[in-house]
Amino acid sequence: MTPAAPRADASQVDELEAGLLLEAIRARYGHDFLGYHRPTMMRRLALAKERFSCRSLSMLQDRVLHDRSVLSELVGLLTVQVSEMFRDPGYYRALRETVLPHLATWPSLKVWVAGCAEGEELYSLAILFREAGLEARSIFYATDISPAALRKAEAGIYPLDRLQGFTESHHHAGGTSSLSDYYTAAYGAVAMDRTLRDRVVFSQHNLATDEVFAEVHLISCRNVLIYFDQELQSRAIRLFRDSLARGGFLGLGSSETIRFSGHADAFDQFNIAERIYRRRPADHVRVKGSKP
Repeated sequence: MTPAAPRADASQVDELEAGLLLEAIRARYGHDFLGYHRPTMMRRLALAKERFSCRSLSMLQDRVLHDRSVLSELVGLLTVQVSEMFRDPGYYRALRETVLPHLATWPSLKVWVAGCAEGEELYSLAILFREAGLEARSIFYATDISPAALRKAEAGIYPLDRLQGFTESHHHAGGTSSLSDYYTAAYGAVAMDRTLRDRVVFSQHNLATDEVFAEVHLISCRNVLIYFDQELQSRAIRLFRDSLARGGFLGLGSSETIRFSGHADAFDQFNIAERIYRRRPADHVRVKGSKP
């Protein structure tokens, strides 16, 4: 009698189904989540099963492959879409006091907010540049993998109960005006001043698969790389390196670093406490095996 094959436990089946689902999404739609931190991705996939009332990830795979409308909401569930205005005020104070004086020497400026989520970081930077008198000669590129998040970012509407935190952080970031100058409050929500979007280009962009689209002078990509594995982090840092003008600046989240990316030699540690790096005037020899 042939012995029965050992049964895989539930976690092994989930891992197998997750890999197949993510491969299917990449093959069908071009969205690559395979380099995302796997334990975090598994937690988000479990939430996605509940949201779409699917008994298994195989059922979710069937839905996403045959109903494109499912994709947008699923991408939103798999990526982080909530931030805060002036989150980590020390970062914005460092930009105001030490980075913007350098940027002011350029006649025109391009700023890339990579992984802009629902727009809190974008509006923080737009206000910062307006207060510094640099907004009129700046263009902001706000990008995210999620179309739904981009729509919310462009709308610029946030719950009123978040306003106190936004206001306090703006103050601690060295704000030179009142945050109330930049929004209208009504019906339990705040709507950001539409003029803050006059010089913003909103566009879908995937750090895992897309390439350089412009030369920019400042890239702010905060608390995005922590959800990537090391290979995908390195790809993103290479993309930032290739996008930055010589002497341009890169700002990351408080728990993020370029140290292990293979592209660290292209940057100086401008303000390591706030994770701000500066593209060197001339790159050193690239690390052997790194992508050009």
